[in-house]
Amino acid sequence: MRSTTLLRERLLRAGMREIVTVEPASGGLAALAGTATRRDAPPVFVKAFAEAPGDDVFVAEAEGLAALRELGRVATPEVILAERELLVLSLLEPRPRSEAFWERFAHELARMHMGTTHTRFGWHHDNWLGRRRQINTWNDDGFAFFAQHRLLRWLGQPRVEAALDAADRAALERLCHRLPDLLPERPACLTHGDLWAQNILARPDGRPALIDPAVSYTWAEVDLAHVWSTSPPPEAQRFFEVYAELTALDEDWPARMPIVQLRQHLAVLAQFDDDWGAADHIRATLAPFRKRT
Repeated sequence: MRSTTLLRERLLRAGMREIVTVEPASGGLAALAGTATRRDAPPVFVKAFAEAPGDDVFVAEAEGLAALRELGRVATPEVILAERELLVLSLLEPRPRSEAFWERFAHELARMHMGTTHTRFGWHHDNWLGRRRQINTWNDDGFAFFAQHRLLRWLGQPRVEAALDAADRAALERLCHRLPDLLPERPACLTHGDLWAQNILARPDGRPALIDPAVSYTWAEVDLAHVWSTSPPPEAQRFFEVYAELTALDEDWPARMPIVQLRQHLAVLAQFDDDWGAADHIRATLAPFRKRT
């Protein structure tokens, strides 16, 4: 298979010559990924791009993992190698199908969000969300930051322009203008930034562990909305109950999720030919903001 051949070539080029086999991994959308077994060492997880969208993609990802681990105190894989062409991580395990796992994850994520509040929104440099740069220019205003760098930022992307008509784009601008009326004011905190269910795994001891971050300081509900909106398994219901209790969320939080998740739907629409229904979700959320004729 072409993907495993490329991964093996990148590993050899990086000096990792004890590779025995490389098997493709499922779940990722932006990069090629696989599991490499080694002759005299534990297996590793490997990621590469056939054509990297930027020189700093994997270095930024490694930095994000370090931030989650060191600032957020959540588990992540060990970074074995991070360079322009290749990312090599220690191997994690599939998450267990249990309410206890999701309850533990609720405690871990709530602790990270509540323990990393920041005075500004952004990050000290841009990083990556899939194959596109995530703009992280600092802003004191969370509504302005979210509007400019998480929503309107995607207008002008060819796939977004093709999928949304002028009325949709105008509706998005009106929604952005009304964000202070639609969402409660919240502080910035460290967020994973790409927290769909596939990015929640487990360490061998069963502790939840996170991969594929697109970190920044922004609203905690960015992470919550992503878990909520990406078909979590039935046992994850316990996560939402515990997280809401720990963070004192108001009862209206589920109604806000489609608005917050717009940023991810727009990112998916901008990057992939198959948008997995993102365009339909965007139009449904923007419907109340379209002008009546």
